[in-house]
Amino acid sequence: MGAEGLDDEDVPALTTGQAADVIGVQPAFLRSLDAGRMLRPQRSAGGHRRWTRRQLALAARVRALFDEGLTLTAAWKVVSLEDRVDEVSRERDLARAELERTRRELDRMRREAAEAVKIRSESIARSGSPERAYRAPGLHRATGCVPATARSSTTPATTTDVTQP
Repeated sequence: MGAEGLDDEDVPALTTGQAADVIGVQPAFLRSLDAGRMLRPQRSAGGHRRWTRRQLALAARVRALFDEGLTLTAAWKVVSLEDRVDEVSRERDLARAELERTRRELDRMRREAAEAVKIRSESIARSGSPERAYRAPGLHRATGCVPATARSSTTPATTTDVTQP
């Protein structure tokens, strides 16, 4: 195990004897947690239990409740439920943060849409028609000509020779 693993609380680094010394219990207490399937330490290649710091924190909490008079099973259920409440609280906090980010994004998009509508309305007001606001902006004002696509007539313009008698 490298030095970076020393800070990871999920690295199975301690033997049962070392783990028991760390939390101040007898090795038999940790073995009983394993036997009762409350905490499942990993096993080394030789089959020895290896405990993580996270497991030791849970075992210490179970031991404190056990010392207060709860049965081992009841103490484990209390600790398990406390952990589940903590997990759900973290998930709730993450969901609230995501909701807040989504609300901010929605507000930003609404502001942008309102600005686009305002610009469009101003463009229509200047040009006099929605078609002119979309097509060739400034052409009519600059040349006095209306683009063919903006004409109201559907028949093409034709030229005729008019002869005078």
